Amino acid sequence: MARSSVKSKSAPLRQIAIVTRPEGEDAAVAVLKREFGQQPGIYTEAATGLSTVSVYWSLPVAETVETRALLREALIEAREEGHEIDPGRISIRTVPPQDWSESWKRHFKPIEIGPTLLVKPTWSRRVPKKGQQVVLLDPGLSFGTGQHATTNFCLSQVAALRRTADRPSLMDMGTGTGILAIAAAKLGYGPVEAFDFDPDCVRITAENARLNDVAETVRPKLADVTRLPARTRDRFDVVCANLISDLLIAHRHRILARVKPGGSLVLAGILATQFNEVAAAYATEGWRMVRAKTDREWRSGLFRER
Repeated sequence: MARSSVKSKSAPLRQIAIVTRPEGEDAAVAVLKREFGQQPGIYTEAATGLSTVSVYWSLPVAETVETRALLREALIEAREEGHEIDPGRISIRTVPPQDWSESWKRHFKPIEIGPTLLVKPTWSRRVPKKGQQVVLLDPGLSFGTGQHATTNFCLSQVAALRRTADRPSLMDMGTGTGILAIAAAKLGYGPVEAFDFDPDCVRITAENARLNDVAETVRPKLADVTRLPARTRDRFDVVCANLISDLLIAHRHRILARVKPGGSLVLAGILATQFNEVAAAYATEGWRMVRAKTDREWRSGLFRER
């Protein structure tokens, strides 16, 4: 049911959402992530207690009926599997361009990753502390601002692992806005490689790399983890894979092939209910979890070879 990675350039941007009770968030996230291949956002209405789980996608009007039908079918399956996803209301609305930019300005606030890193939007006047590297971001239509639990965990590991090596190398799989790759470049990683299957993400990452004066280090590529060569000579001290659990499990050999002997693997984008399955899959390849964190419905981990 996964949708093509290439979005229509002429189709309007739409918010595609599922309204559910908080206990149904996990199931709604899984449905939208499986269909659109991106991390949904979650907003809870204080007055009603209902959560809106949504993604943003360029969707032609001719595909809206089909999309509703597919999502309705997926929600029926989720209920049959025992998920409490009521009311399970599906919403598809056109988003004017100004709505998107103003939404980011309301919700994207500066964040600190320990004493070494400050991530902030381009419109923030926040001044870094002494010794902090600054990552400026203009998210555009991509996922990854550091606000989300999965991205935040990856950033914290990138910062921590930098202190354990002189100039480690890093690969960022599913780069989104480029936040991890740019942070790595700012912290002194090199070389840094980043890719995404979405052309919009590649473009936005390149723009953000120029914004942060690391365009020579961060040169994002258009690539799909499912089509990476099974073997490669290019290996990295740190590999970050912030992807859905199905991809992490099914293509673990491609992911692991890119980690240097003695290197570190950061896995994120995983629902807490699916984390044990991911960890078990990597354990069968000889990798152990050395650190993990759960934040709401998400769980992320740092892995090393036994």
